[in-house]
Amino acid sequence: MITTAIAPALVHGAAELETTARGLRPHRLPAAVRTRFPDPQLLMAEAQPSGVRLVFSTTAERLELVTHPTRVVYLGADRPRGSVDLLVDGELMQSDSLTGGSYTEVIMSTGASRQVEGPSHTSIFSPLPAGSKVVEIWLPHNETVELVELRSDAPLEPHRYGMPVWLHHGSSISHGSNAATPSGIWPAVAARIGGVDLRNLGLGGSALVDPFTAQVMRDTPADLISVKLGINVVNMDSMRLRAFVPAVHGFLDTIRDGHPDTPLVLISPIFCGIHEDTPGPGAFDPASFGTDQVKFIAAGSPEGVAAGQLTLRVIRDALQSLMERRSEDGNLYYLDGTALYGAEDAEDHPLPDALHPDTATHRLIGERFAQYAFAGEGPFGQDAKGAVA
Repeated sequence: MITTAIAPALVHGAAELETTARGLRPHRLPAAVRTRFPDPQLLMAEAQPSGVRLVFSTTAERLELVTHPTRVVYLGADRPRGSVDLLVDGELMQSDSLTGGSYTEVIMSTGASRQVEGPSHTSIFSPLPAGSKVVEIWLPHNETVELVELRSDAPLEPHRYGMPVWLHHGSSISHGSNAATPSGIWPAVAARIGGVDLRNLGLGGSALVDPFTAQVMRDTPADLISVKLGINVVNMDSMRLRAFVPAVHGFLDTIRDGHPDTPLVLISPIFCGIHEDTPGPGAFDPASFGTDQVKFIAAGSPEGVAAGQLTLRVIRDALQSLMERRSEDGNLYYLDGTALYGAEDAEDHPLPDALHPDTATHRLIGERFAQYAFAGEGPFGQDAKGAVA
């Protein structure tokens, strides 16, 4: 077997690769952000390599990738392990569930925690189709990993897509929460349909209209951009309407400083029953502890709307009005999130934890976004892609 050094040329979708004692840890936000605002939730989310993948051309028929996963385990509310997906020429061939690694075990009722160390994990992909091919190894969207070693039975060469880069920012839904595999998160589904190179800044619990996220987007090369805002602001009860609207204007203004004419889609929240008319904060539903599915609830009161608290309906109205006030920007588009997943969809595709879609619903959302955005006359359609690629 040949061991290939994991160099930046092999890695797509990451801002930086941090050298660790074991290997390389991909980051989706640069060190400057992580240093200035080391919020634990943000640090965990950005280090989970949602949308990050190794991409290369090869004739190899056997590949082995050694990773060391790190995760947080909440006793009584733990979620399934992450996985590593292998795609050949754009088609999913194999998916390997992670084992081992390190984890922090947290007792939800007390907050007490302990650290547990385990072995690294080896993903083995074999047999692969014979002949030359483009291989993508999608890293887990829901666990941090260190890239330890990449082995193959034939040489590997870095591959560049030559496709437009789609830069997307959103919440845990864009991050991929509750999707079973990293290539099954809705932005990945949409990117494959649209024929674009995904750079995913879906950050679980951290789509909070942060200026530093807008600055990262401003400075990131991109041909197509989308921003999905709302649910985290509600379920963290982090803003009132008076602060939210100017913050979104500023967020868009910052992106426009680096991408003045790039097609940009502003997306409002998908339907989420618990927060449609009830402000946050969101919380775990204690009645669901110890069951097969821990659920979320809205802990605010509808009466808070009169004082400026935010609900999803309030946010959709506010974003629609904001768009009308930015009508001078001919490359700015608005998509009502309920067109991706609405109240009627909740009947056939309920959110298992009352907040995040399952794998099938991620696929539905991805397909609907692709139909909206990448169609010939859509904001990311052939005219737009041809103009910026």
